[in-house]
Amino acid sequence: MTHGRFEGFIKMSLRPTARRQIPAVNRIRFVLPAIVLVHLGISTVHGLAHQGAMVALNPFGYVYVLVVITVAPLGAAGLLFSRWARMGALLLASSMLGSFVFGVWYHFLSATSDNVVEVHGPWSFMFLWTAIALAIIELTGALLGIFAFRTIRGVS
Repeated sequence: MTHGRFEGFIKMSLRPTARRQIPAVNRIRFVLPAIVLVHLGISTVHGLAHQGAMVALNPFGYVYVLVVITVAPLGAAGLLFSRWARMGALLLASSMLGSFVFGVWYHFLSATSDNVVEVHGPWSFMFLWTAIALAIIELTGALLGIFAFRTIRGVS
């Protein structure tokens, strides 16, 4: 009877295997660097909007942008392809969460020249939309980084 062969095939195809779980972990290791690259692109355009609108940061802001918002996610993305992938996911989640809090505070809550309602002129539209896009990508990166940290098994 051919019925038995199909039944065995169906049981075999529904059985969870290690091969099916590995691609999910590998997918997150490729999605996160893509998030980092998109974040870097939006950050670059937002930086141009800062310059065009003549919105300067204080010294703390410049250092924070350089270390937490720019360098840390790039380093974390590199770690995702090493034996410290889990630590890379934690660094990414932390840096993206820190970027999100920084951006929401300065762009939407604080009464400074960096607030979107204080920016006027031809760069105001770009400043506003890149600030919104950064908040979305940073929150997404933080949540996916936490998910990856919980999912990836490894040395770190």
